[in-house]
Amino acid sequence: MKFVVKTDVGMKRTVNEDRVDVFVRKDHRILAVVADGMGGHNAGDVASEIAISEFQKYFHAYNPSIVKAKDWLTYTFQSINQSIVRHSSITAGCEGMGTTLIAGLFENNKGLIAHVGDSRVYHVTKEMVQQITRDHSYVNVLIDSGEISEEQAKTHPKKNVLMKAVGTERTIHPDFFEVEFPQNSYFLFCTDGLSNKLSESFIQNILFSNKSLEQKGEDLVEEANKSGGEDNISLILLSNNAEEV
Repeated sequence: MKFVVKTDVGMKRTVNEDRVDVFVRKDHRILAVVADGMGGHNAGDVASEIAISEFQKYFHAYNPSIVKAKDWLTYTFQSINQSIVRHSSITAGCEGMGTTLIAGLFENNKGLIAHVGDSRVYHVTKEMVQQITRDHSYVNVLIDSGEISEEQAKTHPKKNVLMKAVGTERTIHPDFFEVEFPQNSYFLFCTDGLSNKLSESFIQNILFSNKSLEQKGEDLVEEANKSGGEDNISLILLSNNAEEV
């Protein structure tokens, strides 16, 4: 499995509140983590930094022979949530901060993804693009109730309003998704600075171009910036293809 990690402040922001990283253990387990500090709130970059740094710490201490992956991810999300809540309550200027959070734990071409917020994970093959996660957003509540269509949600004035984020409540319960990672496919983890700007078909075309994995990651960020770049843009691109990094 190969990967690239990219993050960019975008064209309009002065601070990058996104944090993304991939951690690899000696037992070949891989953890991909994406955190998008809540825009419009205090110290979103602090919240996302806490999430990434604590996930790294917990990942290196994780013993899979004792704790199941889902239990470990649940515990880690709860612990990070408590850390952010505690930090925001005692630190001036950090009141109300929060972050989206996605963690993907992979081993032997199988993965378990835990998700809170509106950052996304896509599985991309030559034949299809599948959005694995479902945004915890206000517009998705409206879609579920039949008040608006998915097409109307794309331009809804409250499309960026989150219903759930890490650090904004005392407890948090992530959604979980078990995934397979077949040959000749990709997993794309990204913040909404990317997913709001590029269509699934456009992403698919870039990923199956004859470029290196590194260049594909750069192209995705560049194209999101060309489309406006109003938000921070971050991604993790995992590849199960025989290609150059």
